[in-house]
Amino acid sequence: MAETQRQPVPRNDGGELDTAVAFLTFVRQSVIKKTDGLSDEQLRRALVPSGTSLLGLVQHLTVTERYWFGHYLVGSFKDTAWDLSMAIPAGRTTRQIMDDYVAAIAESDKAIEAVGDPSALAVGSFDGESRTLRWVLAHMTGETARHAGHADILREQIDGTTGR
Repeated sequence: MAETQRQPVPRNDGGELDTAVAFLTFVRQSVIKKTDGLSDEQLRRALVPSGTSLLGLVQHLTVTERYWFGHYLVGSFKDTAWDLSMAIPAGRTTRQIMDDYVAAIAESDKAIEAVGDPSALAVGSFDGESRTLRWVLAHMTGETARHAGHADILREQIDGTTGR
């Protein structure tokens, strides 16, 4: 089967931060691409026993962006209750969820830029220790890539579209 959503991997190699952000951006764009051209019903359709849908993946990634880059890395969203599930909040439209993901990415990119140094420590602690921006970038790239893979499978099940 031909890949119909193929995009090349980043060629950035201008430094640690440049390369890390390029790969994070790539996997974020891969997730968004999986939603292109689908109806609301298709985006909300759960095709696996866990109930995961493409829109649920986007909802989850929106919250993880805000948690790891906003809350953990730079200390924003102090009083937020973090629902990391893939449940779509009642009353939220597809457009609201997609726009919110794009906004969360922009917020995260600003946090990354503000910190700037991959070896800088986050303001939050994880397992009792502060991790670096480098660690947060690696973690979120892995998290997003894993879910981009799930999105690949879901999209192929919906309409046969493949690629990254």
